[in-house]
Amino acid sequence: MKNVDYDLVIIGGGPAGLAAGLYAARARLKVILVEKIVAGGQILISDWIENYPGFPEGLSGSDLAQRFSEQAKKFGLQIENNAVVSVELSDPVKTIVLNDRTVTTHTIIVATGASPKKLSVPGEETFFGRGVSSCATCDAPFFKDRIVAAVGGGDTAVKESLFLTKFVEKVYLIHRRDQLRAEMILQEQALANEKIEIIWDSVLTGIGGLTNVENVTVQNVKTKEEKTLSVDGCFIWVGEIPNTKFLADGVKLDEKGFIEANLNMETSVPGVFAAGDVRNTPLRQIATAVGDGAVAAFSAGHYIENLKK
Repeated sequence: MKNVDYDLVIIGGGPAGLAAGLYAARARLKVILVEKIVAGGQILISDWIENYPGFPEGLSGSDLAQRFSEQAKKFGLQIENNAVVSVELSDPVKTIVLNDRTVTTHTIIVATGASPKKLSVPGEETFFGRGVSSCATCDAPFFKDRIVAAVGGGDTAVKESLFLTKFVEKVYLIHRRDQLRAEMILQEQALANEKIEIIWDSVLTGIGGLTNVENVTVQNVKTKEEKTLSVDGCFIWVGEIPNTKFLADGVKLDEKGFIEANLNMETSVPGVFAAGDVRNTPLRQIATAVGDGAVAAFSAGHYIENLKK
């Protein structure tokens, strides 16, 4: 087996990457995790997490990220803050170009996650995590008996708006067309739900407030009329963008750009695995990402063992 810098390189330091690193380090693989910013991923911007098993009182996203990192480091995982510029995956030995050097490895786990699509309206960035959210499952309980806005018209937007009604007093569902795009049964449920008021033919043009969200501004795309709605939160569901740009055409992606991976987290390229939100998964949650990471590390270890044989 040809000498390489690492047995395994994990790209991405969210829950999937950190879980993979923990399992790989415990398996005594020579492994490094490369994270562009800070280990923890999107959970770092979560104010409070109540749906991760083992923490009945909940904990902050930053606390959970720190616990993930400390546990992985305890078993010897090397975590490096660096950016992956490009990869070369066509040969058995994979090459990863970082900002300051190039490393080689037999296996790669891509755990770079996905970023919510943004509308780029005033206030969106300012209030993200302080009333602006893209995860009802995570944040709906914080808006109990309050009024919120939601943006979108597809399956996710309608399904998540219906979930919100279990907690909130009212949901203004803002949609740019005169009919929803969600599957018919979801549309029927939304239209029959007294807590959902659909703002048709409208787009979100601004989010306002002092320290937290207090209102949103919407504009009718046909009449150009603007109005302000008093709300305590704003959920935006206009899609997600997988963080795969550095891969170029290296692995097979689905129609939405997510990495295609099987139950063993194997991609179309031998020795390359995917875990967490970056892959074509039906659910994007911390718990599922951790499971993906564990499976990916196990599969990578098995792949390396076969190479040695």
